[in-house]
Amino acid sequence: MRILHTSDWHVGKVLKGRNRHEEHIKVLAQVVEIARAEKPDLVIVAGDLYDTAAPTADATRLVTRALSALRKTGARVVAIGGNHDNGQALDALRPWADAAGIELRGSVRDSLGDLLIEGTTEGGERWRLIALPFLSQRYAVRAAEMYELTEAEANQTYADLMARLIGKLSESFAEPGVVNLITAHLTMVGASTGGGEREAHTIMGYAVPSTIFPQNTHYVALGHLHRSQRVIGPCPVRYSGSPLAIDFGEEENVCSVAIVEVGVDKAAQVRDVPVTSALTLRTVRGTLDQLATVNLPDAWLRVLVREAPRPGLREDVQELLPNALEVRIDPDMLPDRAGARSAERAGRSPRELFGDYLDSRGNAEEGVRELFDELYDEVSSNQ
Repeated sequence: MRILHTSDWHVGKVLKGRNRHEEHIKVLAQVVEIARAEKPDLVIVAGDLYDTAAPTADATRLVTRALSALRKTGARVVAIGGNHDNGQALDALRPWADAAGIELRGSVRDSLGDLLIEGTTEGGERWRLIALPFLSQRYAVRAAEMYELTEAEANQTYADLMARLIGKLSESFAEPGVVNLITAHLTMVGASTGGGEREAHTIMGYAVPSTIFPQNTHYVALGHLHRSQRVIGPCPVRYSGSPLAIDFGEEENVCSVAIVEVGVDKAAQVRDVPVTSALTLRTVRGTLDQLATVNLPDAWLRVLVREAPRPGLREDVQELLPNALEVRIDPDMLPDRAGARSAERAGRSPRELFGDYLDSRGNAEEGVRELFDELYDEVSSNQ
């Protein structure tokens, strides 16, 4: 069977105040064209369809039209919720999705079978897919308890809980003659972040090892990290990456979708198909004279100016480079403020430092300094 694996669309993304709706229209249109050319049996969208939990009407319209267009290529379409999505809001679209022939899984529900999707290709290849939306640490225990885990198991780490959930869901993988697939929205240990992910959901507390996936899985289609990459594991594990650079930290990423050829007796073969419709993101630096020579009309720019700070500098840069979304003084041009502050503070008493802090905050309330003095004297006398 053939699979088109994509993720992290982040429709509705605003970059430094600039709406990217028109770019998203072009990007998703190209993804649909790739699907028409490649004729996949299954399209997997592995989470973060939207950039926010409260997408605009335009964003919702674009996502639903893109999913519908992918379905019209003849492929089965499965999409799961990511950490940026509102899982319950996606589930509210289930009646529309069901009518359109789209498998939409926004959040983990009470029914175990709801996360298992099965199908057969036109060529007669049977497949079974675990579709696991993003689970926060707060809800992971609840999901684990649904599937009759013991209290001791439910008290384990997030990674252990995810392993137990997937273990329970993949019990049916023992059946022979079926292509076993998993899609999830996770941070994997050892994988590289793309640069624009939400930091709170990529820290080690959310990172899980690839060993949570059973060996008899033919392919794991992941979303969440925006860089296309393979993850070493007991089975083929891969991030498709985002089809457009989400933030300037991703300017070196190669945006693409993954095309996967896999069968019951055929190891997964993956190739990336580039998606080139969005403007690239670039960081440039230099003096005004140097910036005047920059010629990047098809890119959004982050500009690091090698000039002394002065009023009107930003406007001068944006006159030279209209596509400059972010203009900052090059850090190399800034004084070492931390070192200067440390030097200023050396040898000063806590009372003087607290007084400076109150002055910097404009706090002139009577009695605050006196209260600090009393507390400081009390603490000092007890040491």
